[in-house]
Amino acid sequence: MQSGTQTASVSKKRLWIGRIISALPALFLLMDGVMKLVKPAPVVEATVRLGYPESVILGLGIVLIASTVLYVIPSTAILGAILLTGYLGGAVATHVRVGEGLFPVLFPVVFGVVIWLGLYLSDDRLRALIPLRS
Repeated sequence: MQSGTQTASVSKKRLWIGRIISALPALFLLMDGVMKLVKPAPVVEATVRLGYPESVILGLGIVLIASTVLYVIPSTAILGAILLTGYLGGAVATHVRVGEGLFPVLFPVVFGVVIWLGLYLSDDRLRALIPLRS
């Protein structure tokens, strides 16, 4: 998840740690998107229980897959992370609205943090925008 021009300034260790951290949520979100395209009964039931009509599941799957693909392409990774942050924010809002417990509300938040952490570790452009001071 890195362009060739950036690898020279990012240590190999940090680059690979960032890639591994980025791959974990990406794989999960791709699987979630595919499940929304396939629409097995548990996915439909969960979506309807959260207050959404079945007709939106396909669109959500397409948006999720497209955003995740943008995230795993190095040149569009930051755009993908921004789009996934919006998607996950919608998940948080949905779980808060239906009054679910703490875990369903925090799970997308943790995913968002992991998405940005992986990108932060492997992308000098992002570290230049958000310099953490020690």
